[in-house]
Amino acid sequence: MESNFVDYVKIMCRSGKGGRGSMHLRHVKYNPNGGPDGGDGGKGGSIILRGNHNFWTLLHLKYERHIFAEHGGNGGKDKCHGTDGKDVYIDVPCGTVVYDAETGKYVCDVTYDGQEIVLLKGGRGGLGNFQFRSATNQAPRYAQPGEPMQEMTIILELKLLADVGLVGFPNAGKSTLLSSLSNARPKIANYPFTTMEPSLGIVGYRDNKSFVMADIPGIIEGASEGKGLGLRFLRHIERNSLLLFMVPADTDDIKREYEILLNELRQFNPDMLTKHRVLAVTKCDLLDDELIDMLREEIETPSSLPCSGEEPCSPNNQGELAGISVVFISAVTGKGLDELKDVLWRELNAESNKLATVMQEDTLVHRDKDMTRFAEEMADEGEDEDIEYIDAEDIEDIEDFDDFEYEE
Repeated sequence: MESNFVDYVKIMCRSGKGGRGSMHLRHVKYNPNGGPDGGDGGKGGSIILRGNHNFWTLLHLKYERHIFAEHGGNGGKDKCHGTDGKDVYIDVPCGTVVYDAETGKYVCDVTYDGQEIVLLKGGRGGLGNFQFRSATNQAPRYAQPGEPMQEMTIILELKLLADVGLVGFPNAGKSTLLSSLSNARPKIANYPFTTMEPSLGIVGYRDNKSFVMADIPGIIEGASEGKGLGLRFLRHIERNSLLLFMVPADTDDIKREYEILLNELRQFNPDMLTKHRVLAVTKCDLLDDELIDMLREEIETPSSLPCSGEEPCSPNNQGELAGISVVFISAVTGKGLDELKDVLWRELNAESNKLATVMQEDTLVHRDKDMTRFAEEMADEGEDEDIEYIDAEDIEDIEDFDDFEYEE
């Protein structure tokens, strides 16, 4: 069964060309020298992106392979202005990033509801000969053609907007935690990669406060190189303010798994390491209090190994876990969930986290797209690499603007 979650589409867009101005001389009975009265051409329609909070995927655009705006109408006699081409609005969910499909260059970013961005501007209409009259040129026999249309093949890529992003290996309990803390109901089963698409849930907090949590498919080692499902969905946690790493309590080496997950994020986008992080040790219902205390002591104990000379040592020689809050939870029994929400809320509202979010806002999503993986991504999404079209309106004879009409 095909998923309704579509976060990647490729569309051929074209704005409208401007209408040509009219070259007309008024010549009627009793007024043989009426002078120029050619009207201006109409403006071509523009392609405009508009943020819409009613959409949460790009499913409505999956089969919109071509989006064309109307051309402007030509000017007429009696100073008649050509009709303006109708603008075309493309409604996209908040968090949509646009890239040029030919070069991979970043184009724009739609981040809030109602935001409008002119993607392709319609051509300006040409001026009629009435606009060129003067004392020394009372009967101009020329007019302007309209400005040409603009074309671009774009890639629309959705990056979910959420406060907390869940990061973990398959079967780490991410979907179970999301279903326990919110009304979201992701599919839960005891096999890897049960979660095939991201899920969002609103987590309620004290005094009617809340925050948004995002769950993505499990990451495996090598996800940043295209293994598993991680490469396709890692971009959904690029915008999250806080990353919640989840490692099961029955893991042989919790620190090691945490470092593998962190390294995959580093390989995918080094800017992710500047985000605040929290480590949740899941499935603690399998352990008694004595084992939990032993695990806590093991995690919080600084390493006895000497620091590498390649990188500076952390304050307590604890490696990547230095300064990271660690919470032991069980989504099944509810153990530690209140403490987890307190920690998440505190980290989300920390002054340093707010400042870092503002600083990253203009740098995180403005990276150009890596076109070396473009063909692979298009194949995964079931898209063709090239979009071809034939438009009869593009095959027109060149207008002869030196010809003009007389009205009898």
